[in-house]
Amino acid sequence: MISQRTSDISRFFVAGINYKKSNALIRGQFSVGPEQYAAILDKASVIGLHELFVLSTCNRTEIYGFAETAKQLTELLCSVTSGDEKTFNSLAYIKQGKTAIQHIFEVGAGLDSQILGDYEIVGQIKAAVKFSKEKGLIGTFMERLVNCILQSSKAIKNETGISGGTVSVSFAAVQYIRENVLNVQNKRILVIGTGKIGRNTCKNLVDYLHTRNITLINRTEEKAAGLADELNLQSVPLSELPGKIAESDIILVATNAPGPTVFRSHVEGKGKKLIIDLSIPYNVESAVRSLDYITVLSVDDLSKQNDETLAKRMAEVPKARIIISKHITEFNDWLSMRRHAPILKAIKSKLKELHTSPLFFNDTSTAAFGGNNPDEKIQRVINGTASKIRLQNQGGCHYIEAINEFIAVEAI
Repeated sequence: MISQRTSDISRFFVAGINYKKSNALIRGQFSVGPEQYAAILDKASVIGLHELFVLSTCNRTEIYGFAETAKQLTELLCSVTSGDEKTFNSLAYIKQGKTAIQHIFEVGAGLDSQILGDYEIVGQIKAAVKFSKEKGLIGTFMERLVNCILQSSKAIKNETGISGGTVSVSFAAVQYIRENVLNVQNKRILVIGTGKIGRNTCKNLVDYLHTRNITLINRTEEKAAGLADELNLQSVPLSELPGKIAESDIILVATNAPGPTVFRSHVEGKGKKLIIDLSIPYNVESAVRSLDYITVLSVDDLSKQNDETLAKRMAEVPKARIIISKHITEFNDWLSMRRHAPILKAIKSKLKELHTSPLFFNDTSTAAFGGNNPDEKIQRVINGTASKIRLQNQGGCHYIEAINEFIAVEAI
């Protein structure tokens, strides 16, 4: 059984891989879908891990949690993914304690995203934590930590320009098309997948390319039809996928499928095409790239595009780090007070006992200073003691000092 002591941050780890050392193909091997996430959480409970969550996006897969060693977390993660632990460890970063806390704050702020300032990460963190919480694997520490991260991220978004401008994977795809495809209004565009990324991509296609020559296909037909009606586009059933791929000039793939959706057989001999794969893992068969009349781009290819917006965002990073530092300090203060909760509770109990003791106070003095309701006065003493402990922990000295202060106030 693993210790549940979540006040000891030296037991808090993050283990993960991201775009910095692994390409999308490798990241796809360690991506975690809903079924795999559920399996991880079920296994965690069995082996005695009590507080953790997994963050899996197109840029990263990370597991955060309390454990005796980081190896317990990496073994757990790799046990349900298609990638092996040896590969993961060769590319992974392991952070512990305060360094892990700093890391997750930077992730939440978009400072560690493939596209700097990508605010979509906030929603992904919320979803990951919610899923883990439903399984009973989010405790007081993690809940407070995530709340502080969300507050920090919101402040950064409101007080800096790090998320300014329009930069996202979906926009980068549209920007590439705009800059590299002539007469785009005459091109037949197919979007496969109408989830969040697919939806954003469709809107950007309409807004920036001023075309509605777009067909939508989704595994759930009603979802594609609904978006098509909203944007005045067309949709077709999944059964028409091969034919639509064959006749389209530009294909954008944004599905959550565990394997390829577009195969070489779909496009071989069907003419020149641009295929943009926004999925992790890849949803375009690798053999498609070998066809010289087919251009295939992945999320990693798109992230390399230079954009003035990114340069402007980079200038805002120092401001963001100042805000992060402030919120980390507030979290550490809370954590420090949580560690001292037992002594503060003991002091509070003793003060309530003293207040009712005839050895110290008579009816006249207690009536003059709060009567039979001493809670407010006691809480003031507790708050003062907590502040002193935060500045300098002197253990029992604060206990005695608080009692003396309360007696002095009551006896006036």
